[in-house]
Amino acid sequence: QVQLVESGGGLAQEGGSLRLSCTASGSIFSITTMGWYRQAAGNQREFVATFDDTAHYAESVTGRFTISRDNAKNTVYLQMSGLTPDDTAVYYCKAEGVAVGSIFKIDTYREIWGQGTLVTVAS
Repeated sequence: QVQLVESGGGLAQEGGSLRLSCTASGSIFSITTMGWYRQAAGNQREFVATFDDTAHYAESVTGRFTISRDNAKNTVYLQMSGLTPDDTAVYYCKAEGVAVGSIFKIDTYREIWGQGTLVTVAS
C-alpha cells in the first residue's frame, strides 16, 4: 500500500516563506508525476505545481513558488515565498502513475492523494 505524507504547513506572515514536503512510502518502483494542489475554504481544489520531467506551475504562483523532487526519496517539495493571504489553503500532495510491487508483480495506481497540510498566511 502506498501512502503520501505531507509536512511543513503552518502559519506564515505575509511576504514570508514556507517549505512543504511530501514523501511517498511503500514498495514503490516509480512515480510518473508528483505535485501539489490546494483548496481554500469554500473553493474547489486547484492546481499549484507538478513535477514530471520538468516543473509546471499555476500562473498564480509562478515566480513565487518552486517545486522540486528527489526521486531517490520519493519526495516532492514546494518552496513557497512571497506568501499572501490568498495562498491560505489546505495543500494536498498528489502522485500519479505510481508503480508498486515486486519483481514478480507490479501494480500501478493512477493517482494517490495525501491527507493535506494547512497553510495559513496572516496579513
